[in-house]
Amino acid sequence: MARGLGRDHDEKRAAIRKGAAAYFAAHGYDRASMAGAASACGVSKALIYHYHDSKEALLFEILEAHLSDLTEVVEAALADTAAARPEARLYALTHAILGAYRDADAEHKLQIDALETLPPDRQAPLIEMQRRLVTVMSDTLSAANPALAGTPQLRPLTMSVFGMLNWFYMWHRPGHGIGRDDYADLVADLVLGGLGAVAPQ
Repeated sequence: MARGLGRDHDEKRAAIRKGAAAYFAAHGYDRASMAGAASACGVSKALIYHYHDSKEALLFEILEAHLSDLTEVVEAALADTAAARPEARLYALTHAILGAYRDADAEHKLQIDALETLPPDRQAPLIEMQRRLVTVMSDTLSAANPALAGTPQLRPLTMSVFGMLNWFYMWHRPGHGIGRDDYADLVADLVLGGLGAVAPQ
């Protein structure tokens, strides 16, 4: 009879994802090893291979979990503000995204630095989730300024918003300067204040 999963299977797997993400981000995914990930997680090499048959599989699971969580909170923010004005949805999105990034700096760094090291078939579902996030932001911005819909300016504007959010982890130090929620408001304020000046060509 096949051996069943232990009651703590999901918790152990999540702990390995978290520990390995921190290790990969600190040492560089290309230079990291499964033995090093196991040591960083405080588990045996045999155990880490029990859950993941390769470094590539472990990276994929880290990124899939991170992007799934991010997509889930963004979709929830949209649902909660379905009847609100586009401006309110933008504030909800910036807060949701930065909130999802909290305690996920390593996973976010790997998303930026290591996703493209995966083979195309494993990149595809991750890229699809990224595209969904971009579409949500783009639709929200064009709703706030309908004149931008379908213009060449919309995508650069959308990616600029993500640029402000995505690089927060690089310079922010908890307890020093502006807080996460205040920065989410600042990004939305800046974007909304400048939308009227973005003249479609």
